[in-house]
This record gives sequence, C-alpha cells and structure tokens, in this order.
Amino acid sequence: MSTRDMFLALCVIVAWGVNFVVIKMGLHSMPPFLLAALRFVLVAFPAIFFIKPPKLPVRWLVAYGMSISFGQFAFLFLAIKIGMPAGLASLVIQAQAFFTILLGALILGEKLTWNHIIGILIATIGMFMLATAGVKGQFSGGVTLTAMMLTLAAALSWGLGNITNKVIMRNHQVPILSLVVWSALVPIIPFFACSWLFEGSATIVYSLTHLRGETLLALVYLAFIATIISYAIWGALLSRYETWRIAPLSLLVPVVGILSAALVLGERLSSQQLIGALVIIAGLLVNVFGGRLIPGRIACKQR
Repeated sequence: MSTRDMFLALCVIVAWGVNFVVIKMGLHSMPPFLLAALRFVLVAFPAIFFIKPPKLPVRWLVAYGMSISFGQFAFLFLAIKIGMPAGLASLVIQAQAFFTILLGALILGEKLTWNHIIGILIATIGMFMLATAGVKGQFSGGVTLTAMMLTLAAALSWGLGNITNKVIMRNHQVPILSLVVWSALVPIIPFFACSWLFEGSATIVYSLTHLRGETLLALVYLAFIATIISYAIWGALLSRYETWRIAPLSLLVPVVGILSAALVLGERLSSQQLIGALVIIAGLLVNVFGGRLIPGRIACKQR
C-alpha cells in the first residue's frame, strides 16, 4: 500500500473512532431519533442531485438502508443516550465482525474456520466482563444490561447490512458512494416517525428552534466526514487493494474511540473493563489473523 493510501486509511480510522464522541456530544441537546433523522437528511441532500442512483432493485436499497443505517444507528444512538460510554460503544459495536461471519454462514452458506469460532468465544468473555463491571468517573453507575444489548443490536444490524451489501455487490456491482447516498433516503421517514412517536412533537420543535452550535457541528461531522467522505475513501481503497489488506485496519477504530473519549469526555475504564476491552480485541485479532498465523486450520461447515 502506498504511503498516501495508508495516510488516507488512517484518516478514515480516526474519523470513525472520533465519531462516537461526536454522537455523545450531539445527544447532549437533541434526542437520538431526531439526531439520526437529521444526519441522514444531510447525507442524502444535496448529494442525490449530483450522484446517480444505483442500478439495483428498490427492495435491496431498502434492505441496506433499514439495516446498516436505521437499525444500526437507532440502537447505537439510544444506547449512548442512556449511558453507554462512547469509548466502549466503539469497541462493543465491533462485534459486527462476528455477526457478519455467523450470518454469512447461516444465510450465504460460507464456511466457519477454527479461528472464527475461538475468536467469537474469546470476545464473548470480554463482553461479559464489560457488562458486569463499573465505569469510573463520569459513568459511576456502570454499563447497564440494556445499554449493552442495544449496542449489540446495533452491531447485529451492521452485520445484516454487511451481508446485504455483499449480495448487492455480487449481483449488481454498484458504486459504494451511490449506494450510501441513495440508501440514506430510506431511514429518514422511519427516524422522523420514531422521533414523533417516542420523543414527541414538542421535543422536536424545541430541539429545532433551540439548535446549539455543538449539535450543528456534530450533524455536519456525522453526515459529511464520518459518512460521505469516509465511506468514499474506504470504498476506493477496497477497490484498489485486497480486502484482507484493508479490512483489518478497522480494528484500530475502538482504540481511537476509547482514547478520544478519555481525552474529550473524561471517560475512564475500571480495571475489569480494561481487561475486558483487551480480551475483545484479542478475540478480534484471532478472528482476523488466526488462520494465517497457525497452519492446518480446521474448517467446519455451518449448516
């Protein structure tokens, strides 16, 4: 990989890692469903006037938008709103890698190898350690089971989106930026509907008429930097290099997330949560690199 492309990849990693801190800041003065709705309004407009729609059946566009956009961020924003630390959210949501593998085996008939299974088991131990530990400092009450489950639901939605993306690319070969921009139209109405039903019209009106500069900057960051620009760069890198060379770099996202949350939000992990975080990272590493480090992998077909 060239020095320029490595720099671009690291820029995306930093953008996605800081993304969780920005979400936390945006949620200070705006409810989660409304924040998510406005995010995807900015992703879609005015970009759809300059980017051609992807040539694929509408049902696949809807499936992609409802999973990787609506499902993922509805659950993630709710989790962070009710107290999930931004740094830990950036780590726990990486369970999407395991969900993607399991869904690939169940839906697409892909094979599971020994390192996938062991990696999932190791990461599950780490998740349990996180869920049963407290957080020092800002979140003295610790991570609730509800916040943890919501974050895992976000990871599952991301995994479903990955499988949908794989099916789309296999059968239609659409530009990734076109897919991201036009699929952003899908979750807008569901997010506004959820905001109206669960957050109330009075809250919506107040949030829009008392829009703080911090929230506006968060929306701009989430829409343009973390979504449009980052996905465009990431998609370009995936088109130029092998998947195995690019995809593992996303393991650095939670590292950036935890560090940025500590610096900006003052989040501090307890010793048990720090160990749990390291265990999850170990599980991710076994999942990605285990089959290459130890020969003679044992493949087992998921039926």
